[in-house]
Amino acid sequence: METHNFSIEFFPPKTAEGADKLRAVRSKLAELQPKYFSVTFGAGGTTQQGTLQTVLEIKDAGFDAAPHLSCIGGTRESLRAILQEFKAKGIRRVVALRGDLPSGYGAGGEFRYANELVEFIRQETGDWFHIEVAAYPEMHPQARSPQDDLQAFARKVQAGANSAITQYFYNPDAYFQFVDNVRKLGVDVPVVAGIMPITNYTQLMRFSDMCGAEIPRWVRVKLASFGDDSASIKAFGLDVVTGLCEKLLAGGAPGLHFYSMNQAAATTAIWQRLVK
Repeated sequence: METHNFSIEFFPPKTAEGADKLRAVRSKLAELQPKYFSVTFGAGGTTQQGTLQTVLEIKDAGFDAAPHLSCIGGTRESLRAILQEFKAKGIRRVVALRGDLPSGYGAGGEFRYANELVEFIRQETGDWFHIEVAAYPEMHPQARSPQDDLQAFARKVQAGANSAITQYFYNPDAYFQFVDNVRKLGVDVPVVAGIMPITNYTQLMRFSDMCGAEIPRWVRVKLASFGDDSASIKAFGLDVVTGLCEKLLAGGAPGLHFYSMNQAAATTAIWQRLVK
């Protein structure tokens, strides 16, 4: 597998200790030569500065980095200022998302959907940015129907997105079906598969309940059977996720985007198995 289609996501650290740890993780993962690193940020832009700081550190280390940019609760003015700052710092790639509404926040902001953000970025900056958007093989948890969800995805691409990264999933058929469906709608951008390594059963269950990602019953039952045996959970998780990646790449997925959770070991182990 070629590294040019392989990318890794971090979240911005909240403490000095977290920042030090992330630098160590980043230098380990940098050895894998990913195409770029992406950096998330919290609801309502609470950690937008942390995002930019982390992105600039990655760039200073010689790697391409993409900040996440969420539009919910944002104004044209605030987003224009952020885009200008990104541009001034030489950032060429962004991940454009609707984002989650901050708690206690009424329906607000000048943007409701990610396609409006993509359109705004294009209006403001032309083709300066390579724009990534999100895709949901198992349907966005708030979508009214699978068809609505596919149409929402198509609108993001029509607004000017270059490529997409999926929510994580463990059923490769969901991914292949999604890609087939969007191709039928005339959407031809690369859809990179989002990959969540399995290292912690309770954490995985919590995340999956929140984002609507399905954990296949056979995986769930097996993970539950290990109890607190974290070595067995990690070994089984490594087998499951490596197998998933192999199927995706063999079936034509254009790349993999790893949700690292600011850890190096699992992503590195999967990657090393794939390049053998």
